[in-house]
Amino acid sequence: MRYFLEISYKGTRYRGFQIQDTGITIQGEVERALTILFKEKFALTGSSRTDSGVHALQNFFHFDWNRSFDPQWIYNLNAILPADIVIKEIKQVADDAHSRFDALSRTYVYKVYQFKNAFLSDTAYFYPYPLDLEAMNQAASLLKGFKDFSSFSKKNTQVKTFNCNLMESFWMQEADLFLYQVTANRFLRGMVRALVATMLRVGRHTLTMDEFEQVIKKASCGAAWFDAPGHGLVLKEVAFAPADSI
Repeated sequence: MRYFLEISYKGTRYRGFQIQDTGITIQGEVERALTILFKEKFALTGSSRTDSGVHALQNFFHFDWNRSFDPQWIYNLNAILPADIVIKEIKQVADDAHSRFDALSRTYVYKVYQFKNAFLSDTAYFYPYPLDLEAMNQAASLLKGFKDFSSFSKKNTQVKTFNCNLMESFWMQEADLFLYQVTANRFLRGMVRALVATMLRVGRHTLTMDEFEQVIKKASCGAAWFDAPGHGLVLKEVAFAPADSI
């Protein structure tokens, strides 16, 4: 039987979502908790990889298991997991459901703050410069007219295409926070952070709209700026068709 596991986490302490040899990861901690509780190995497949320091309000794994899952076991798993990782739900799905390939879209939010705040230091980017919200929204809207986002992908990325379909892209301001929200069918490695880093230059008037458009049209990996740190980024939602959602 196949199960979807819905999870949220604060990524500050982790080397990313997917298991690797360079440090602790979200996948590694969840697999460890499952192994401790059920005394057997689990192989998880993730929906959306997040980089070191990036957070998620919603992300998914799927796994196969030959037992029926009792929802009460979620409490036991969360008791084993660190406080910054929370399993929200585990539910049986169709045998061919896939947490990565069946996802229709992902929504990310990037948070920027301009005045020193101890409670935002590891969940938002401290950027103490005046920003033009209107100019950043012009840039964000312009992005929706393009499909090839090669310029906003890190180099040495092994993907078959750099095309992404952006469904929404906009900036808004809430109190002292500038928030960038973007939804797409897929994202390239480092793409959201590169979009933010480059648009912040538009907002600071160190990059014109014409220059911003030329960065997009260049369609060359690494052409954009990539210096927006991971801790300002949160994966807000992974959307599935109703039959697959949990």
